[in-house]
Amino acid sequence: MDHIYRQWLKRFSFKNATIALTIVNVLIFLYLLRDLFTSSSSSSSSSRRIISAQLRYIKEAREIRLAMQPLELIKRVKEIQQEASTGHETDVKQNTEAVDLSKRRKAFLPTNEESSLKALEEWRKRKMERARQRDLEKTGGVSSSKTS
Repeated sequence: MDHIYRQWLKRFSFKNATIALTIVNVLIFLYLLRDLFTSSSSSSSSSRRIISAQLRYIKEAREIRLAMQPLELIKRVKEIQQEASTGHETDVKQNTEAVDLSKRRKAFLPTNEESSLKALEEWRKRKMERARQRDLEKTGGVSSSKTS
């Protein structure tokens, strides 16, 4: 038995121990290096998963925001605005028609009756007042003065 022990001691010299320890260290280093690279690639794939989850969240939030918009209300407001703009043009058109009627009447009737002229003037004033009232209502103001 002593003989076997001495034989192992000859084989197990400091030189052989250093080589064995170096090989073990290199193997450990390679294992750690592989682990480092696999963790970074898995973290990049996990970061991709996180980014895709965030993008999905953003997309869903955008869809919810669009679904919450009062589209019918927006359409109705646009329709009312168009009606209001055409209504204003109609008032201007009616006023010019009233002036034209007045001029034609004067041309056809050489004898101007005071009462009909007053009635026409009164009608024009009322139309103008209604147009002002409509403009004030459109702009949100409250009419405080009325002229008759």
